[in-house]
Amino acid sequence: MQSAKEVRRRIKSVDNTKQITKTMEMVATSKLKRATDRVRAAEPYGDALGVVVKSLYAPEFAERFPALRQPEKIQKVAVVLITANRGLCGGFNANLIREARLLIESLKEKGIDPEVHSVGRKGMVYFRFRKVELASTYNEVGDAPTVENAEAIIGRLRDRFEAGDLDQVLLVSAEYRSALSTPPQVVELLPIRPPEGAASADSYILSPGADIILSRLLPTYIKNTVYKALVQNAAAEQGARRTAMKNATDNAGEMLETLTRNYNRARQAQITQEISEIVGGAEGLS
Repeated sequence: MQSAKEVRRRIKSVDNTKQITKTMEMVATSKLKRATDRVRAAEPYGDALGVVVKSLYAPEFAERFPALRQPEKIQKVAVVLITANRGLCGGFNANLIREARLLIESLKEKGIDPEVHSVGRKGMVYFRFRKVELASTYNEVGDAPTVENAEAIIGRLRDRFEAGDLDQVLLVSAEYRSALSTPPQVVELLPIRPPEGAASADSYILSPGADIILSRLLPTYIKNTVYKALVQNAAAEQGARRTAMKNATDNAGEMLETLTRNYNRARQAQITQEISEIVGGAEGLS
């Protein structure tokens, strides 16, 4: 059995850890509220933008707008993985990395060797540690992603796709459903797929014409899709961190209860031994 002094030292250490995890849980809760507000604010605009773009889609526009180009054969693919810059958020980053690995392996089974682009330090560190060559890295996304972040991530890839250097761009990120449900998802950024049963643009009276509207909306639509993924990923990260820190705090509390009982037992045994020594000494003097 550990001595009372050793147990007391462990109690102090665990209590300090509990205070840290409790503070981190409170910070994550505060950040999660702001992050979910950004997710809700981004959804209506993004959904409406998607409806407009797909409503205007017509086969004849695929020749004029490279973003609508449907490659006959997928040969060159870019995989963009979004992870967090920090850890202490449970299996959040590990789940995203696993999803990206499965996607890469699936593409390789089809004879495609995709290029990997990392957004966030955790994904970058993982692939570099395993000697996987990264086509690009971007670690400038903070807790409050911006449209500029989205453009920095997708701008060059969009230009390469439109130039015919890429046939497909896939995005791996977290889908924010709730603070407790943040599964990884794979989104096809490019090409923009036509909706089933798409109506011809001739079905609408447009001013200016559909081609002018699409020339302005398509880059915005692609950029906004990445922005939505960034804000969802940020909210999912804070939700996962809050859950992880709450679990750590609860575990620390349970450990403190066990250590306190052990301390009381050790202290009681020590007192009993001291009394026995005093009684034995007194009997020896009598």
